[in-house]
Amino acid sequence: MDTSFRRICLIALLALPATLLAAEAAPLSDRVVAYQIEGRYDAKTHTLDATELLTYTNKTGVTLDKFPFHLYLNAFQPKSTWMTEAHRAGQRDTTKDEKWEDKHFGLNEVKSLEVVGQGDLTKQINFVSPDDGNRDDRTVFEVPLAKPLAPGESVQFKIHFVAKFPEVVARTGYKRDFLMAGQWFPKVGVFWHGAWNCHQFHATTEFFADFGTFDVKLTLPKGWNVGATGLPTGQKDNGNGTETLSFHAEDVHDFAWTADPTTKVVEDSITLRGHTVKIRMLMQPGHMATAPRYMSALKGTMRKFDEYFGQYPYPQITVVDPPHGGGAAGGMEYPTLITAGTSWWMPKALLEPELVTEHEFGHQYWYGMVATNEFENAWMDEGLNQYSEAKVMDALYGKTTSTLNSRLGTLGERGTDLLQYSGSADRDPLSRPAWLYIDNSSYAGITYGKTALMLLTLESIVGEQKVLNALHVYFERYKFQHPKPEEFTATMNEAIGQNLDWYWQQAIYGTQVLDDRILRADSQRVDWWEKKDVKKGTTIYHTEVWVHRRGTFELPVTLEAKFDDGSKLRETWDGHDRWHKFTWDRKAKLLSAEIDPDHGYVLDRNPFNNSFVVKSDGRATGKLAGYWTLLLQWAEQALAWLA
Repeated sequence: MDTSFRRICLIALLALPATLLAAEAAPLSDRVVAYQIEGRYDAKTHTLDATELLTYTNKTGVTLDKFPFHLYLNAFQPKSTWMTEAHRAGQRDTTKDEKWEDKHFGLNEVKSLEVVGQGDLTKQINFVSPDDGNRDDRTVFEVPLAKPLAPGESVQFKIHFVAKFPEVVARTGYKRDFLMAGQWFPKVGVFWHGAWNCHQFHATTEFFADFGTFDVKLTLPKGWNVGATGLPTGQKDNGNGTETLSFHAEDVHDFAWTADPTTKVVEDSITLRGHTVKIRMLMQPGHMATAPRYMSALKGTMRKFDEYFGQYPYPQITVVDPPHGGGAAGGMEYPTLITAGTSWWMPKALLEPELVTEHEFGHQYWYGMVATNEFENAWMDEGLNQYSEAKVMDALYGKTTSTLNSRLGTLGERGTDLLQYSGSADRDPLSRPAWLYIDNSSYAGITYGKTALMLLTLESIVGEQKVLNALHVYFERYKFQHPKPEEFTATMNEAIGQNLDWYWQQAIYGTQVLDDRILRADSQRVDWWEKKDVKKGTTIYHTEVWVHRRGTFELPVTLEAKFDDGSKLRETWDGHDRWHKFTWDRKAKLLSAEIDPDHGYVLDRNPFNNSFVVKSDGRATGKLAGYWTLLLQWAEQALAWLA
């Protein structure tokens, strides 16, 4: 090819729209679905009238004769499984009184469903409740195919549906003119490991879907600020007070959007490994003071995830700031779009805006790209993300000040994770499906807190860098793959270079609780019967320290003993038996003993019984003061959250 012709080709290539260039790039995922959705939003009734063309390609290797679909908005009805569970649990964002109001009502109604080449199958729609048998739950339906779909073939579903949004609840809905549209369209289930996986929507479950492409056109009141998954591709003024906005997204498994006439747009960008990502924030006017905090936290988080785990491959990330009274829309993740959270008065000492921003961006990796089955293995997203949060927040804001940093006291991620976990430590294993936990408190404490503490404790056993490197390998290997728990543990074993099944069996599949303690300690002269003055360093003392495995989690134990001649020593015990006695004969008397002297076993439910001192030095008082400080700090956080 001659130089002039190549120059012409290059100029023509550069002139192509960025979205078209992106479309020509090699797919990042095995694209199973392609959604084309067009909808018209009525801001007065908070409803969307829409059509959906879903193209599904059968890459399962087996013939499919039926298809299940999620209708998540139907969860917001009084007899649904989600609402029943949430109301009984007293969840904050559900109605507390006995009177049901229309504003609580959400709806996904399929007006018609046609399978191209097979005719109208609307009357074949059958609502099912595979998890609890609740006939009033309408969050999952199935439709049979007149002609089964062979491997390698594609089928198209033409769906006319109406979405009615509730007043904001569970990260979706409206508040005044603000709208957060999450889980708003009929979404096909996932054929996963030989069967359809399409669970009902529960109060403690989130989402699971296949990767693909989305082309979405939304007709809205003119002049509203809109954010969405993917990138904008077009804008058309309809001449009647509305406009139609177009969006395109690739290699994602969901599509969410938000609209609000009053938000302020803040834009910036960040370059990571030569890849520039546009940052777009939609801020409430009364929250503009928090915008720099969001931006700083987001950029710092993106750099750390890039360093620790891998590249963020998308060209944009959108941050949505919910309005006052719309906090139930905050703290949520969707592909390339997250919702944050603040208040009109947010003290700098309380790092809630930073924490929420970091946490929700982290989901872009474990939920967005690795795309775990959150119904059945919630810890593989929420828990891995909680660990990531600890690592990133520690790096950005300090290990003991990453949650609260005030004159009254400080608190770090490990402290909050332990508080969350301790109350439910022995109730449920991580491996339990999300909707089967004993209660919401146990779900949160185990899924989030225990997973983070499990991996932080593992760092003290094999080394911090080995755990981070292993998670990097896991992310790179299973992004866009929907991995299972055994694939996670096998990858971690391989990358760390040790068979850690003994650890995973207790931490993931069991309810064992780590609580080792010093039961008692004693240090006496071997010539105790002699009546004489003892000179330091001239008399041998026989010292015994008993360590008790009070809990059921077995880990190797390190004991550090300090003596009155200034010496100290460390010894280990395998931790298998219920107790172990350490003994020494030395010309020095024991001053103190401590297990886990490096404080690495953060999974230990009660670290306060890990030490012994011969002489009182006020530590009991300090312990009580510590508890009181934690209570004060949690109260401050709660007040700010409620604001």
